[in-house]
Amino acid sequence: MFRKWFWVGAVRRRFYLFKLLLACLLLSCFTPTALRAQTLGFNRERGRMMLGILKKDIKDNYYDPTFHGIDLDARFKEADDKIKQADSLGQVLAIIAQVLVDLNDSHTFFLPPSRPARVDYGWQMLIVGDKCFVSAVKPGSDAEAKGLKPGDEIWSIDGYAPTRDTLWKMKYFYYTLRPRSGMRLVIRKPGAQEQQELDVQAQVHEHQRVQDVATDFYDLVRDAENEDRLRRQRFAEVSTDLLVWKLPEFLLTEQEISDAMDKARKHKALIVDLRGNPGGLADNLQRLAGYFFDHDVKIADLKARKEQKPLIAKTRGDRVFKGQLAVLVDSESASAAELFARLVQLEKRGAVLGDRTAGAVMLSKGYEHEQGTDTIAFYGASITFADLIMSDGKSLEHVGVIPDELLLPTPQALAAQHDPVLARAAARFGVMLDSTKAGALFPVEWQK
Repeated sequence: MFRKWFWVGAVRRRFYLFKLLLACLLLSCFTPTALRAQTLGFNRERGRMMLGILKKDIKDNYYDPTFHGIDLDARFKEADDKIKQADSLGQVLAIIAQVLVDLNDSHTFFLPPSRPARVDYGWQMLIVGDKCFVSAVKPGSDAEAKGLKPGDEIWSIDGYAPTRDTLWKMKYFYYTLRPRSGMRLVIRKPGAQEQQELDVQAQVHEHQRVQDVATDFYDLVRDAENEDRLRRQRFAEVSTDLLVWKLPEFLLTEQEISDAMDKARKHKALIVDLRGNPGGLADNLQRLAGYFFDHDVKIADLKARKEQKPLIAKTRGDRVFKGQLAVLVDSESASAAELFARLVQLEKRGAVLGDRTAGAVMLSKGYEHEQGTDTIAFYGASITFADLIMSDGKSLEHVGVIPDELLLPTPQALAAQHDPVLARAAARFGVMLDSTKAGALFPVEWQK
């Protein structure tokens, strides 16, 4: 699992599934029953051990030996003291996570022990410009029943206002660190002046211990395959001249990239939709970029603790796509997606349209650990081992990519599920695509 990557979200899903399967087979995962049987003192000591191991991982591997001026020993000592006073396992894990978050590094964070349940909140949110909006609502969810709709502006979640700088931390908290059974939202409907308060409940899917390996094990595998299906690449042939490629993450096989580019070469123009793409493997970025240039091109300089070397995309020669290119991005386009978009800009290979990207661009590795015998805790950390400097001498971390055409969907467009950004990109190539039809090309798919 742990290889070079630019963002570890999708890889993290696979890590948790594997650990969940293994823990279930050993009948030793962190189930609610197991947690109740442990004492608070035991959880504190286990947390302190995790903290010490992660401190060594960071000291040995973090790309900046000065840790951005942070006194690492003092910071971890403070966290250790807090753990001694923690009132719950959740607090222990939150304290550990905060130490890594304090490095203010998009790719360095704590991977806590997996949970015995999957939480489905039934809605999605997105930063557009400087505001946060509901981008999708799952049919049949409590969110839908309570009247939450796409285009609603989110003012606060449990009292905290989501912003460009804080939204990823909020998602990390709600989805990874401390999933919850519900949340209180303060929203404002499109065109309305008054705010509304909604209590939205999540759907909790409990994972059971494996009793029948032939049945239960493969049920869990099918759950993972269903989640991967939601992150699959999709295509839309808008005309004989234009292909739209919805690329949700840089976690494709070499054959999948090759097949996609074979499709693209049959058209005069290609739109690569990287909106919501969190990144993926470095190898995939290099491989994909090589299909758009008739010569080898430097993506960036990899600046590690002890070395600096170029990250090169080697041309695919006669298999290169020579047509027109547009790249779509938004606030959740991160890491490898941002590097690809900025490369296209710097090399003047095509146009980038949409919203400013996430500004989460580093190179990280994952480190996995386990503790315990009767009750095993699997945990780890993603740790940045290199910064990436583009050919203009700048890093994209905390900056992002500013599109050539800054296009922000309105709350009304979100509510109607229109896609004016894709429609505009098609128009650049002389293809008339109504924003309503554009919004219907890649509908949101939900995990069952």
